[in-house]
Amino acid sequence: MANILIIDDDDQLRAMLREMLQRVGYKVTEARNGNEGIERYRENPADLVITDIIMPEKEGVETIIELKREFPDVNIIAISGGGRVPAEEYLHMVEKLGAKRTLVKPFIREKLLEAVKDLIG
Repeated sequence: MANILIIDDDDQLRAMLREMLQRVGYKVTEARNGNEGIERYRENPADLVITDIIMPEKEGVETIIELKREFPDVNIIAISGGGRVPAEEYLHMVEKLGAKRTLVKPFIREKLLEAVKDLIG
């Protein structure tokens, strides 16, 4: 069973993602921000990381940079609803930093599951 780490400061979104992924057979670990997410990944490397971009403490961009530096082969899906700039601009930037897939919030369930399946089966 593949393990997925969800990093997002939105409790409701994390819960929704956890339920969705567990229903199709994935094991899920959660973190509320980038610092917590990196700590969780170091303790138990996941097969895939799904991270938000705009978060308190450590944003997704910093989280992706740090994870890719320490773990170059980490699979990352970045998600964003935007902030000071449109979500697409953030997501375009993180693709260059190593995110393998990106999704704009709100996204369609099937699109997320398709991206997960493409990256880890």
